Amino acid sequence: MGAVRLESVYKTYPNGHVAARGLDLDIEDGEFVVLVGPSGCGKSTALRMVAGLETPTSGRVWIGGRDCTDVPPQGRDIAMVFQTYALYPHKTIRENLGFGLRMRGHDDADIARRVERASAALGLAELLDRKPAQLSGGQRQRVALGRAIVREPQAFLLDEPLSNLDAKLRVQTRAELSRLHRRLGATMLYVTHDQEEAMTLGDRVAIMDGGVFQQVAPPMEVYRRPANRFVAGFIGSPAMNFFTGEIRRLGDDSVFEAGTLHVPLNHQESVPDAGPTILGIRPHDIRLCAPEEGDVAARLDVIEPMGAATLVHLALGVEPSEPDVRVIVPPDTPAAEDDSVGLHFHRDRLHLFAAGSGERLN
Repeated sequence: MGAVRLESVYKTYPNGHVAARGLDLDIEDGEFVVLVGPSGCGKSTALRMVAGLETPTSGRVWIGGRDCTDVPPQGRDIAMVFQTYALYPHKTIRENLGFGLRMRGHDDADIARRVERASAALGLAELLDRKPAQLSGGQRQRVALGRAIVREPQAFLLDEPLSNLDAKLRVQTRAELSRLHRRLGATMLYVTHDQEEAMTLGDRVAIMDGGVFQQVAPPMEVYRRPANRFVAGFIGSPAMNFFTGEIRRLGDDSVFEAGTLHVPLNHQESVPDAGPTILGIRPHDIRLCAPEEGDVAARLDVIEPMGAATLVHLALGVEPSEPDVRVIVPPDTPAAEDDSVGLHFHRDRLHLFAAGSGERLN
């Protein structure tokens, strides 16, 4: 397998749209890295430049220690898996898996060996004599993966390969993909807009917005210490709650204030005087309590039972400008719409961002 490296890569299209702005990324040999971000953020463009389907305006692309910036796709020793299965309907699964190798001049014995190995790894051994129409969507996706695996390339590039599957099948195939990566020890670069896929699959996650990597880190680091407000709001479901206010100094202590919200920051004395500040907190890190015991009083607005937990929406005040707050509570929590409650914020799980730049402060 081979490492993949993007070095100061820019991509500007003839209409002036800049899809990539100085991308730097080192993917180690055998690492699984996921590019994730909203539509139009540049993640697919980055993948296509690694594949050779797009040419960088400037910068270099390295694969397996070789400068492949100007190398055509067929010379890069990579394999791609697309959103569409792109299987030959008139060929058997065995023929689909081996077709690319046959076109590249491999002998029958080598093709048979590679097809058997890939089909065993993907649980397709009993399906080799069937045709794609006789397979489920998940099985077809595994065939598409198998067609890439038999190539034994330096790197696998996967462009939203699970987006055509239903929710249950996506979870199942996601787990199969994780097991496959462990078994192969392959270098994989995976593109998705689904943050859940990114968090569960990647050794590292690269969050993109506006053609820039906002943060590249292991999934739980991204979740626990997002680098900026964009990452904090994009990663995590339900989304993080945000409040815009200011940090007030009270002797040696600090308090975040936003309207009726007053949150002591505890061990946040090192936070600089940054002017307008955004406080973020995840719905799991807020506890309902009596109105007089909380950091702010609120009114229960909407209750959404989700089985293992309940999502409640609360209104902080009557002013339209005051934000709603989302809180995750146990399913047996006694709560009714229009109840008055207090909200207590977990002191060690507060996230502070500069209101102007959005950069993390604590």
